[in-house]
Amino acid sequence: MSLSASPTFDAVAEDDPGVARIGPNAVLQLVEALKARDLADLIGPLFRHAGAADWLEAPPGAMVDERRVARLHREVRTVLPAGEANATLAEAGRRTADYILANRIPAPAQALLKVLPAGPAAQILVRAIRANAWTFAGSSRFEASVSGSQAVFTLRGNPLCAGEIAGEPLCVWHAAVFQRLFQVLVSRRTLVVETHCEARGDDRCRFVADWRG
Repeated sequence: MSLSASPTFDAVAEDDPGVARIGPNAVLQLVEALKARDLADLIGPLFRHAGAADWLEAPPGAMVDERRVARLHREVRTVLPAGEANATLAEAGRRTADYILANRIPAPAQALLKVLPAGPAAQILVRAIRANAWTFAGSSRFEASVSGSQAVFTLRGNPLCAGEIAGEPLCVWHAAVFQRLFQVLVSRRTLVVETHCEARGDDRCRFVADWRG
């Protein structure tokens, strides 16, 4: 795990009104995921190389520049072995979902979803995700639908894998957010798979949540 071969990015201005933004948990929960996986010693170097050291000094409390988040997630994938990088970003995604459950979805709404059959619960949850897509989709175009025992989420122009080239889907952070929300609120049997990824040359990042078990 060396940062010596990884380029250091310059910080970019945060006050440009034309910059698309996503929620700060894409940053905050990555820090917690690195700590949870005994990688705390890499937090400082990762953030410095990604041009995001200021986020360690003053953790963001509002929407942040999607380009800087993309750099940070890319740095994780560059520095860590593929399996460790995926596990770390997935942990960050799960923690982001847990934050949403603890702070953004009212307890009565969660209680209702948990007693509904999976299909109706999924329809309601997908509508809520669609309504709040601005918090994680940034500049991408987000679509979501439910059919039978599956929900499909699509990002076109996904900022968190922009410019990346890979042989397999990269967007484990998004997949983990969706999976955790569905496992808690729709069915604990839910699995989310990224079937298409722009980093792999596909025209979209596509995620399928399936709760058939």
